[in-house]
Amino acid sequence: MVRAAVPEFAGRVQERFGAYRHHVLATLRKDGAPRLTGLEADFRYGELWLGMMVGSRKVLDLRRDPRFSLHANPGPGADHSGGDVRVSGRAAEVTDPQVVARYAAAVKPPEPFHLLRAELTEAVRTYVEDAYVVVESWVPGRGLRTVRRTSDDAALRVE
Repeated sequence: MVRAAVPEFAGRVQERFGAYRHHVLATLRKDGAPRLTGLEADFRYGELWLGMMVGSRKVLDLRRDPRFSLHANPGPGADHSGGDVRVSGRAAEVTDPQVVARYAAAVKPPEPFHLLRAELTEAVRTYVEDAYVVVESWVPGRGLRTVRRTSDDAALRVE
């Protein structure tokens, strides 16, 4: 959905996630408290896929409440050369044996595993450009929004 709406932005987001294999997933525990865990995320077939070990807490969290955020690994030294990227949305568990088999053949995850497809509701990229901190954000139906801000809040520009 992001790729169809804003392909260049989606490409930058995907490239940032592709720089490293492991990222940080935020889910909601049964009591509503946040849970942060490591996760291998994969952009494949034009979508974001989340593979998880059978019975993991994050699978249980997402079955109960499918909302999540996924923060791209900033890498060593956190140079943020590709920007700081985060996506949010809802995770839908995939049980179709053909889809799971196609994914497993391509990715070769440890089996057995749970496969979830991410339905994105937001993508955000933050980076530094000249004197500005730039925040690009996308949500369905709104399009891409860019905010440029200096250390002086009076210099805020929304595009």
